[in-house]
Amino acid sequence: MYASPLRGDPAAIYRQVDVSSRVQSASPHRLIQLLYEDLDVALRQAAFAIEKKQFEIKSARITKALAILFALEAGLDFTKGGDVAETLSRLYRGARSEVTGAGVSGDAEALRVVAANLAEIAAAWRQIEQQQRAAA
Repeated sequence: MYASPLRGDPAAIYRQVDVSSRVQSASPHRLIQLLYEDLDVALRQAAFAIEKKQFEIKSARITKALAILFALEAGLDFTKGGDVAETLSRLYRGARSEVTGAGVSGDAEALRVVAANLAEIAAAWRQIEQQQRAAA
């Protein structure tokens, strides 16, 4: 009998396939946008989990947000990016510090502030991609 490798929770399988297809077809700028989108969701879910005293979910979402911030910083090209890369690196380090502190203290609003601040950077990445598509 044929055994499907896609077993388990159908929603989890869909999410895995959806993420895989979004990543495979994405430009470098779009990949960064996807990271920012996932970061925003993780931060807002962590804030909600704090308010609802869902500590396991809070911990998982904060861990995901921190991993994304590390990934964003690791992807910086300091040779080509110069001052912009340095500024983004400082921003990501500061955001990690804020997220960690908010997670320890249970400050949901601080997580929302970090999400809002990073949303401005995410908007700039969207604008860069739109300009590149228009130029192509």
